[in-house]
Amino acid sequence: MTDALGWRRKFGVIAPSTNTIVEPDFYRMTVPGVTAHFGRIHIRDQNMAGNEGMERLLDQIREEIGAACERVLTCEPDYMVMGMSAETFWGGVEGNRRFVEQIHDITGLRVATGAEACERALNLYGARRIGVVTPYQPVGDENVVRFFSEIGFDVVAIRGLKCPTAVSIAHVTESTLRGALAELDLAGVDAIVQCGTNLSMVGLADEAERRLRKPVIAINAATWWMALRDNGIQDKVYGAGRLLREQ
Repeated sequence: MTDALGWRRKFGVIAPSTNTIVEPDFYRMTVPGVTAHFGRIHIRDQNMAGNEGMERLLDQIREEIGAACERVLTCEPDYMVMGMSAETFWGGVEGNRRFVEQIHDITGLRVATGAEACERALNLYGARRIGVVTPYQPVGDENVVRFFSEIGFDVVAIRGLKCPTAVSIAHVTESTLRGALAELDLAGVDAIVQCGTNLSMVGLADEAERRLRKPVIAINAATWWMALRDNGIQDKVYGAGRLLREQ
């Protein structure tokens, strides 16, 4: 029997309990016959002020992610999507490989991560010099730079917003993000990447690409694009950037 609504694919999505952006973002980008089913990682202490705060937040994610995967498996998804991004960059390329292996070992399913989705998108556009905006503390930015550097990209500039709590990431205004994009739109920058799935950038990135005349890759759009294309779903989605509209 085929699922009445997810007759093409059911995606199991893992996200922190504090995240209020990635779920509506995925819903706004959905296509007929594809459904997203969320497993939440319980975040008990959402303070992420300073490097130590961010490390504590990631410790909680590591402790809870297995249980979140096991819960979402009960709906029998076809594919896993990470609705969280920091951990997918942590430890560079090797860290991402271990993370994907961990999720696959738990679920037996293929996995879309924000880090790999951004890599695919940048390679598709032939970009090499990039600017990056994140909601992270400096330790998070260091891991993002490490990942992109290890796969051959030159991070010309990075703007970390240093959000004090996990929930406050979703409070970052469009005005603040516009300012960050202006800072990163430097001579020789081929593309701008936004990390942090609780940072609302999908709609703004779509508009900014037209204004800046270069790819602006919102991580939620890139991750959803990777999930769809990995599953042979070529539907175009409008209002979420060039990747989903053209690729």
